[in-house]
Amino acid sequence: MRKLIIIFILFFAYNAKGQSLNDYYTIAAENNPELKAKYKEFEAAMQKIPQVSSLPDPNLSMGYFISPVETRLGPQNVRLSLSQMFPWFGTLKAQKNAATLLAESKYQAFLNAKNQLFSQVAAVYYPLYELHGLKEIEQENIRILESYKSITNTKFQNAKGSLVDVLRVDIMIKDAQTNLEILNKKEPALTSWFNSILNRKYDEKVVVSKKIETIELPIEYRKDSIVTNPILQEIELKKQASEATIEVARKQGLPKLGVGLDYVFVGTGMNNFPDSGKDVIMPMVTVSLPIFRKKYDAAVTEAKLMQENYSFQKEAYENKLNGTYYKLVFELQKERDLLKLYEGQVITLSKSLSLLFAYYSNANKDFEEVLRMQQELLKYQKLQLSSISTFHVKLAELDYLTAKQF
Repeated sequence: MRKLIIIFILFFAYNAKGQSLNDYYTIAAENNPELKAKYKEFEAAMQKIPQVSSLPDPNLSMGYFISPVETRLGPQNVRLSLSQMFPWFGTLKAQKNAATLLAESKYQAFLNAKNQLFSQVAAVYYPLYELHGLKEIEQENIRILESYKSITNTKFQNAKGSLVDVLRVDIMIKDAQTNLEILNKKEPALTSWFNSILNRKYDEKVVVSKKIETIELPIEYRKDSIVTNPILQEIELKKQASEATIEVARKQGLPKLGVGLDYVFVGTGMNNFPDSGKDVIMPMVTVSLPIFRKKYDAAVTEAKLMQENYSFQKEAYENKLNGTYYKLVFELQKERDLLKLYEGQVITLSKSLSLLFAYYSNANKDFEEVLRMQQELLKYQKLQLSSISTFHVKLAELDYLTAKQF
């Protein structure tokens, strides 16, 4: 029995943990097909390294003399040739360096896709949190209005209230019920969208946190981390690969060396020479002559132009990241300021509403003002919830920008 209780507790703890945003990040990273495709692209690029850093295959050829060539030592019947070409010194190493840098750039592209995926998860998770909060607010609003309706009905029946008050509350209840119905219809759409990012069944249940707090961001929050953005790293690695490609192009424009061996099977000759019938062994050396220089010069020029291209790309993206960083920091600070305002307004309106409703209950006056203030309170509660959601979505964008590790 004790073991069963422990298993149940562990199972419950696991499922509770599985509902956190970080665990949804993990699910997305494990399931998302686009992210898997990016990783496979990196793995494929890694396989390029042994291809370009290996020697070319040796050549083996065999020739059979249909009409044997007669020599002094005898007829030549079969000829075997084995040769191996070698690129210029350092060519394979240069090609390996270039391929390795390109593979590393693919990995940075994978990291960027992962961070982008996490940002997408957050961009749907927090609106889901907001939607659940809005549903609770509307349900509470309906409950309060129903209590108002009950009181106004009682007052009207006792000739102490107006039928108009009853009708006003009834209209507001219908509005709140309609809003709640719309929110209920919106939830499956957001849930399906969220599950599609996680590559799960569209109707699978999504559990979000009941309460999310905002945080105070320090000045220049993660500003120094912009340089670690995977896209910047990817462009830098491509630039370095272009530099390595320049070396490759220069090396390929140098002679290639080859060594080989010919073996000729010689039959027994008609003359009785001492070496009659002795097979022939002939070592060979081959040198390629790269005299058509245009293609080699063009390859070097191409690599230099690509290097300049990546330099401009990196500079442009750095400017974009820095500009977006300050824009997001402003928006986060704005949401923090608005949230403080909304929190204060909610507290003040709640107190005022309680006093006003008590006054109405005793004096039977200002019911219209009670309803107006109730709607004001409802508005600021919704704005408060929306501000929290917007703050965290923007924070997720900033974390993507600065390549935060999750």
